[in-house]
Amino acid sequence: MKTLGYYNGRYDEIDRMMIPMNDRVCFFGDGVYDAEACRNRKIFALDEHVDRFFRSAKALEIEIPVSKQELKDLLYDLVQEVESPDLFVYYQVTRATADREHVFPADVKANLWITLRPFTIRDMRKPIHLITLEDTRFFHCDIKTLNLIPSVMAAEKAKRAGCEEAVFYRPGGRVTECAHSNISIIQDGKLVTAPADHLILPGIARAHLLRACAVLGIPFEERPYDVDALLAAEEVIVTSSSKFCCRASQIDGKDVGGRQPEMINRLTDYLYEEFLTETAETD
Repeated sequence: MKTLGYYNGRYDEIDRMMIPMNDRVCFFGDGVYDAEACRNRKIFALDEHVDRFFRSAKALEIEIPVSKQELKDLLYDLVQEVESPDLFVYYQVTRATADREHVFPADVKANLWITLRPFTIRDMRKPIHLITLEDTRFFHCDIKTLNLIPSVMAAEKAKRAGCEEAVFYRPGGRVTECAHSNISIIQDGKLVTAPADHLILPGIARAHLLRACAVLGIPFEERPYDVDALLAAEEVIVTSSSKFCCRASQIDGKDVGGRQPEMINRLTDYLYEEFLTETAETD
């Protein structure tokens, strides 16, 4: 298969899969998801992503119909069915298939979805452009839910502005995260990233970035910072499961960063090498 879609035990090419209209995802976006890169049929940071997936489901009181190990085994089995060894692995669980009613349906199982598509990690040395937008999302950003309309609208605005990402800020100017990434800055030689509270999703790539700082002896701090600090930063770093450490060179049409290239290169090299090592082919 060139792509793969899975739904409750059935799988086929994605465009041939059929989903019930009364899956609650269609009415309410009632579910959670996670995703990560796969290279040489090895899924990167799988344990961390699966742990977060189960935490998100628990926060919404959704019982995933498989155990953590069963999910990991299933993902690796499905990876073998796709022609490309390099994939983007996406999975979500939705509360149930039931008549449309806001309250939780009783005595029904959750639905497990999986999609696999060919994917290659982008060149992280190429800088990206950003825009800033007020964060109009709700106060459960720490749960990786399927309610992504604000992020969808922000991503479209960024695209129309010729940018790759949108940076969210709350009233008062506090920077939270991006439409589908985390964001950090380098200020006075120190990496600063927003605290892992209810206003951001604590990304797996963000965690790897902080661990890289610890290994490389780069000081870091988790604390709030505002748009003014973002625009004045020595560097601006965007992280996600598809871009481990990308430098931003422009925000709202203004040049930013570019004053700590050696630190950026050290972090980028470390994180990319970590990915290559953990996903290397084995005999």
